[in-house]
Amino acid sequence: MTNRGELEPIEKASRDELAAVQLERLRWTLNHAYANSPFYKKRFDDAGVHPDDLKTLSDLAKFPFTVKSDLRDNYPFGMFAVPMDQVSRIHASSGTTGKPTVVGYTKNDISTWADVVARSIRASGGRPGDIVHVAYGYGLFT
Repeated sequence: MTNRGELEPIEKASRDELAAVQLERLRWTLNHAYANSPFYKKRFDDAGVHPDDLKTLSDLAKFPFTVKSDLRDNYPFGMFAVPMDQVSRIHASSGTTGKPTVVGYTKNDISTWADVVARSIRASGGRPGDIVHVAYGYGLFT
C-alpha cells in the first residue's frame, strides 16, 4: 500500500476482477510450492494433481489440504518453500499439546500481512491518526 488513507484498486474491484486476481495468485502459490517444497511436490504428486491443473477457482478442491499435523510432522523447517536465508521471522507455538508448530515468514510475507491489517482497519472505519488497542493473543501470525 502506498497511501494507507486511500483504497487500493483491488478494494474497488468487481467480483469477476477479484476472482481473476485470486486465480492468478493461487496459480503462483501452487507453482511456487510445487517447485520449492519437496513436501508439497510429493503431496501433489501423490494426489495426482499438478499446479497446471488449476484452471478455475473450483479446481482448488482437487488439491490436498494442509493441516496442523503436517506442520508438526515436518518440524521444524520441513515445509519451508524458500531458502533459510530468506526467512526473516520465525513464529512457533508453545507446543503444549505436542510438538510446537513452526511457521517462517519472509520480509514480503510480513509486508503483505501489514497491508492486510491496514486494509482491514480501514474497512472497519479506522483512519490515519486513530489510536488502536490491539488485544489479540499471540499466535502463529501475530
